[in-house]
Amino acid sequence: MSEIISLVLPFFGLIILGFVVAKFTEQPDGAMGWLNIFIIYVSLPALFYKLLSNTPVEQFKRVDFLITTTLVTFFIFYLIFLVGWVIRRNNIGDSTIQGLAAAYGNIGYMGPGMALLAFGEVAAIPVALIFCIENILHFTVAPLLMAFRGGDDQANYGDLAKKVIKNIILHPFIIASFIGVIAAIYKIDLPDAADNIIDLLAQAAAPCALFAMGVTLALRAIKRIPIEIFYITPIKLAIYPALTYVALSFVGDFDPIWVQVAVLLASLPTATNVFVIGQQYDQWTERASACVLITTICSILTVSTWLWLFKSQTIPFDLFP
Repeated sequence: MSEIISLVLPFFGLIILGFVVAKFTEQPDGAMGWLNIFIIYVSLPALFYKLLSNTPVEQFKRVDFLITTTLVTFFIFYLIFLVGWVIRRNNIGDSTIQGLAAAYGNIGYMGPGMALLAFGEVAAIPVALIFCIENILHFTVAPLLMAFRGGDDQANYGDLAKKVIKNIILHPFIIASFIGVIAAIYKIDLPDAADNIIDLLAQAAAPCALFAMGVTLALRAIKRIPIEIFYITPIKLAIYPALTYVALSFVGDFDPIWVQVAVLLASLPTATNVFVIGQQYDQWTERASACVLITTICSILTVSTWLWLFKSQTIPFDLFP
């Protein structure tokens, strides 16, 4: 268990450090702007490129892995969406953000660093594949459903489609992943100077991202705790990863590390992007912020538990060998 604590503590410690620093220093919200730009446009893309460009090409062919994890994510999203829309009588916009809160984990800021530290560089491929496909999913689903929420002007679906495609193909993480795959396929080696710069940027990705996440959480005070948090939190942190584990075991024949990485990513707390999307569409904004903070706090226990279950071999890597 001490191994798990020493593994998890640095990650959540950086979030806590960012949170404390933000609480005890008076800086305007805009002060985070350049750090976020560095993380999103420079350091994390460098990390994805570095990992993918050094990966054997044959590992990119596991379409069954992508289909399985994507179906589980879709199921969790639409389950919570329907609970909000049909049972709780929320509007489509609020129900969409609630679905994202349960299905959109912090796989960008927390995922790569934690997975690599826990499982080594072999975790790079499943992390990158899940990240790309889930971001495409969320970039597509959110604007499409928001177009049907009512109260807006008649949606121009041609413009909507262009916006969705633009958000996908121009996202820096996806561009970096695509270039990394091309570099792996054609065995492109960068000059030493460029390679060293990418190494430095990649090493800065996890600490900067986690510190920024802590600052962001500190700047968003919780004004009310939504009733939905009491079922979104256990579904996000426990049921979603458990369902991922069962589904991958049922399909079978995956590298144990891939299964563990998928479960770890599924167990991560709600992504801060959910708050950003809610703010963009003015839907469930304050409660999305509360959801991000509360799931992050609770995930200290749940992420540690999932890692312990695998590291101690308390549960097998495959339920259906």
